[in-house]
Amino acid sequence: MTQQSLNPSNNDSQDSQALSILKQLHDQQLLIVSQRRNGLILYKRYHAEFAGPGAVVGGLFDLDCQRVLPVGNLSLLSPKSSEERQRAYALRMQWIKLIKNITRRPESLQRAQKILEQFEGFNFKADTIAELPDEAFALLVGVLPHTIRQVRNASNLKG
Repeated sequence: MTQQSLNPSNNDSQDSQALSILKQLHDQQLLIVSQRRNGLILYKRYHAEFAGPGAVVGGLFDLDCQRVLPVGNLSLLSPKSSEERQRAYALRMQWIKLIKNITRRPESLQRAQKILEQFEGFNFKADTIAELPDEAFALLVGVLPHTIRQVRNASNLKG
């Protein structure tokens, strides 16, 4: 695997790297999220998807991607074998199913709480989660950004 590390030092750098990733996706490049605490939120037209560690991004999967948001210290790898690609596709499907299970909850507050809990469970640092916009979480689980903010505020009051 060839590694491409994306460690932004500021917002301009982060925006530039996000645009670079988006271009790679639109060019149908097939990449794999490295196996550490990182991931990529892929903004589609009406929702967002999360590709976590080990998941494939790009190819035909993400041609409709409109924006990306790196999570953590993102590192993308180029697969070197068909076995790597197959494992990465299977992992992408697992990430999709995980988020789908959260969206099946009938109450929007439950969905908001569960997505925030999941990201904590992925072992992302608290400041990494805090930096992610409410909109990103909202689009992942089909709630309004206000609902995410409400759950975050309630958590801050408890903590």
